[in-house]
Amino acid sequence: MTYEVSDLAVARGGLTVLEGVGFTLAPGAALVLRGPNGIGKTTLLRTLAGLQPAVRGQIGLPPEAIAYAAHADGLKATLTVTENLQFWADIHGTAGVTDAVARMNLAALADRPAANLSAGEKRRLGLARLLVSGRPVWMLDEPTVSLDAASVALFADVVRGHLAAGGSALMATHIDLGLTEAQVLDLTPFRSQGAAPATARGFDEAFA
Repeated sequence: MTYEVSDLAVARGGLTVLEGVGFTLAPGAALVLRGPNGIGKTTLLRTLAGLQPAVRGQIGLPPEAIAYAAHADGLKATLTVTENLQFWADIHGTAGVTDAVARMNLAALADRPAANLSAGEKRRLGLARLLVSGRPVWMLDEPTVSLDAASVALFADVVRGHLAAGGSALMATHIDLGLTEAQVLDLTPFRSQGAAPATARGFDEAFA
């Protein structure tokens, strides 16, 4: 199914930051959001995921089709790697925990509590939740934070496999994942005239 977003305006703190955003996302396609820090990438993703209302516009992305991976990894500290994934698999009514553990290179950590993982290991586990979601559309907000080069390549392969299976991905990232099939949407032309200027570098990206 092809999803369409048209004439979308989104707000942060009561102030419209982006307006007139539109794109289509087809099965097997990836779209990378680009733009300076603070322009509204996170705000856009949160709106598309149904976590906050749009100012106006049409969102042809049903929430039940979306798996959203934000800055937080969504882990339960006292549960092991396997138990965390089984928890989310039970929530979604899916299987595939063993496959997710293997594909995100977590087999050696399967019985370790999440509290005892490194930042990079927690990130890999958080991203592994996508594999047990059963959702066709992955929304990813800076998914490679805390990942080393090998883990970035590993995750890129996971995304590529998702696309090959007919899934879609919409992501905000400054890292080139090597997905040559991905299209890029520069959000700069959609910045609202009333929004504060975005910055090329800054501390506000976590709130973008």
